[in-house]
Amino acid sequence: MSIAEKFLTMEYGPAPEDPKESQRWLDRHGRRFAHFINGVWQAPTAGEYFDTLDPSTGEKLASIAQGSAADIDSAVQSARAASPKWRGLTPHARARYLYALARLVQKHSRLLAVLETMDNGKPIRESRDIDIPLVARHFYHHAGWAQLLKQEFPDHEPCGVVGQIIPWNFPLLMAAWKIAPALATGNTVVLKPAEFTPLTALAFAELCQEAGLPAGVVNIVTGDGSTGEALVKHPDVDKIAFTGSTEVGRAIRAATATSHKRLSLELGGKSPFIVFDDADLDSAVEGLVDGIWFNQGQVCCAGSRLLMQESIAEALLGKIRERMSTLRIGQPLDKAIDIGAIVARVQLERIQRMVEQGVAEGATCWQPQVTLPARGFFYPPTLLSNVHPTSIVAQEEIFGPVLATMTFRTPREAVELANNTVYGLASCVWSENINVALHVAAQLKAGVVWVNCTNLFDASCGFGGYRESGFGREGGREGLLEYLEPSWFKNAAMLSAVHSPAVIEVEDEAQASTPAIDRTVKLYIGGKQARPDSGYSMEVRSPDGHLLGEAPLGNRKDIRNAVEAARKAEAWGKATAHNRAQVLYYCAENLSQRRDEIIRRLAAVVGEKQAAAEVDIGVERIFSYAAWADKFDGAVHNPPFRNIAIAMNEPIGTVGVICPREAPLLGFLSLAMPLLAVGNTVIAVPSEAYPLITADLYQLFDTSDLPGGAVNIVTGYTTQLLKVLAEHDDVDAIWCFADEASATAAKAMSTGNLKQVWTNEGREIDWFDSNLAEGRWFLEHATQVKNIWVPYGE
Repeated sequence: MSIAEKFLTMEYGPAPEDPKESQRWLDRHGRRFAHFINGVWQAPTAGEYFDTLDPSTGEKLASIAQGSAADIDSAVQSARAASPKWRGLTPHARARYLYALARLVQKHSRLLAVLETMDNGKPIRESRDIDIPLVARHFYHHAGWAQLLKQEFPDHEPCGVVGQIIPWNFPLLMAAWKIAPALATGNTVVLKPAEFTPLTALAFAELCQEAGLPAGVVNIVTGDGSTGEALVKHPDVDKIAFTGSTEVGRAIRAATATSHKRLSLELGGKSPFIVFDDADLDSAVEGLVDGIWFNQGQVCCAGSRLLMQESIAEALLGKIRERMSTLRIGQPLDKAIDIGAIVARVQLERIQRMVEQGVAEGATCWQPQVTLPARGFFYPPTLLSNVHPTSIVAQEEIFGPVLATMTFRTPREAVELANNTVYGLASCVWSENINVALHVAAQLKAGVVWVNCTNLFDASCGFGGYRESGFGREGGREGLLEYLEPSWFKNAAMLSAVHSPAVIEVEDEAQASTPAIDRTVKLYIGGKQARPDSGYSMEVRSPDGHLLGEAPLGNRKDIRNAVEAARKAEAWGKATAHNRAQVLYYCAENLSQRRDEIIRRLAAVVGEKQAAAEVDIGVERIFSYAAWADKFDGAVHNPPFRNIAIAMNEPIGTVGVICPREAPLLGFLSLAMPLLAVGNTVIAVPSEAYPLITADLYQLFDTSDLPGGAVNIVTGYTTQLLKVLAEHDDVDAIWCFADEASATAAKAMSTGNLKQVWTNEGREIDWFDSNLAEGRWFLEHATQVKNIWVPYGE
């Protein structure tokens, strides 16, 4: 073909990347890799190895050590031994190490990019131009955080030894997302790369050696799922950070429930790509290419659900088919291709099965006429139209180059369809009307929203999900907090096991013959007093055994009614922060006016001195959160693109609260008020030692203009009500501040729906100390950050 003909057809010829340097690197290691433990290479204890393959050919690249529990133990012990020295370094010294790693990533960028493509199957253009530059960016950015740590996070300390498990779709980038903040905050690391793609993590181990990183600070143990399981269950690991499937995340949640390990999970997604009729359709199509066919669709935040406004659906689908026909599929090391290989045969077969099932459920399948390579694991870009919202291809993550399409008529319907999923990782909104775009973005249940752009990431901007897409954030200030804990809390004493007061026999006959004053309170649901469904009540006695009254025994139906009322009160979260502050100030005013009567009743359980302190400090605490209501702001990030990222602190939703026994009034207020201040609705189980406080609380809320359902109070036995709250699919989070057994139960019983759980881990909290029991720590757990990316300029 002549140059003129090539110019007219614009057909690309092959532009292969030379893999010889990567091949030499593999050969230098004898194509056999051990674990990286304590700064040196260690052979697997059991002597077992497995093969890692080139997905584009199916051929073996190297033999990789299979990690055992003994290997994990060795790595954890090395990390533990290195921890005191690493955390004891000055911030500047740690910053220098991270800076060195960033420079080394840039120095070896081509080798790392080619290795990534050979091991993963993604196009070399993506590895070279996106993944590796972002790896360097994360180490540069977190070198800065390491330098500023003491100034920005006073009175915090590292978790300790962190176990990190990463997926195969962005092998080195995911390692950087996790290792950089962990090291910056003074933690030591045991990393378990994905079984399919371990090579760049092992290459990074060499960079750690070259940078002179102290032995044991970073340890890398390769292997399959059993290796990761051993890391998760190791008793000397303080935190687990996992990125991967929701199914495995659920198993990790169950495995860590009985421990005090911190946990962050970045899981699956089924992200909506919403296109309105006023959008620039050509730009939207290019965004869609990046949204679903980037990395062969093997992206947790892939825009795999296209939602189109009806009036432009046919025109948009025509443009999509036309653009799909120009996508080039081929060998990943060819710089002229768009779509590379699926990572492994098992993943290829999963994609094929799910598409077949989607078609069987009524979807129409369209694929461009392309010739796939004869060898390797390849799948063509696929468009599924006429998809029903309940179809498997609309509900479950396919993790392949498959786009499912649906239509909507109004913005409200678009939001409903977008949120019709158990996931909540990311979403895209395409509209030339900024009012429409931001109005919809604010309503989407997703941790990231891209407006007229897609798949933008930066170390300065948090990334993470809502609902079954996990909890916790990576990147940004919020990502750093995942690796830090308040110093006082980390070192707090454990609560002693406290049981319900025993019923004491009263021997004085005259006193025994005097009937107690009946003080039976009711539940408080939807702004109204309600009798318990059970029809039963529980006696409430003073420490010396005298009957103080009776409290309702709430049950599953009462919790169900409370959840329904809380959901109906979600307008509380949409109220202005100023209005929420006014209501809370009013609560404080009314509590102050009723000070003496509440002290008298509370004194029967905790004594007059504590009762007075609970009321007086309670008034102050409400004032504090009224003050915070319009001051716990988000941020506007300035990533290195022509975008701003608006980081919004959003309420979690409906939160179940198990209140502490030891401070019946102050404990309740210390937990309910930060949740209310930022717009959550609350279902509280008050102190089992004195649930009669409910009567004073609902009178307080009734007179303070708090909307009905914003706070609901269900009294009863903590263990029974905690189970119902934890298992309820419409409760978004649990705060459990009770004994260690309750903390464990809260985490274990919420595994099925992966709701956020925050507990005191059975540790003592001085509720009377505002430095410990109030402020940002509580507000950070009462919110989840949504980053909305908005482009600007030309």
